[in-house]
Amino acid sequence: MRAVLQKVARASVTVGDKVVGAIGPGVCVLVGISSADTAEDMEYMARKVLGMRVFDDDTGSMWKKSVQDRGLEVLCVSQFTLYGSTTKGMKPDFHQAMGSAESRQFFDDFVTRLGQLYDRSRIATGEFGAMMQVELVNDGPVTLELDSRRFTYGVPDPVVAARAAVKDQRRRGFAQPLEQQ
Repeated sequence: MRAVLQKVARASVTVGDKVVGAIGPGVCVLVGISSADTAEDMEYMARKVLGMRVFDDDTGSMWKKSVQDRGLEVLCVSQFTLYGSTTKGMKPDFHQAMGSAESRQFFDDFVTRLGQLYDRSRIATGEFGAMMQVELVNDGPVTLELDSRRFTYGVPDPVVAARAAVKDQRRRGFAQPLEQQ
């Protein structure tokens, strides 16, 4: 899973003319789900979103409190484009993103898990699959990238493994396929 977490003074999601989700102070989280994501990725991301210390404490010391510590709100917005590859050509490639029907359930399960770990009444969402307008006031500004696979040890990330194989092929030269070397 990938997420972009932004500390916000307020944020909302509008579909058509209707506001479908809105929060006051807290975090707005754009959530991307890959076809390789598992329940472990979901658990990691839920804990990371709720526990990321991006808020001041009562004395004004920065980076001391999380959204959960402060009792603030979370706005989650599904964002398959976080898995868009822009390495070739000018059109993004979304093959790494999980398919729509499966990712809808995964996203719903993620929001449910956030509610189990925190307080469901403090979590808002956009409308999955809709054309949404996300409006926010970034506070700080604080914007962080989160990735459940970036620092996973012992379990190879298929995307990283594929990139490493391509780099190795380039290093060896294109004359021979990998299996013949």
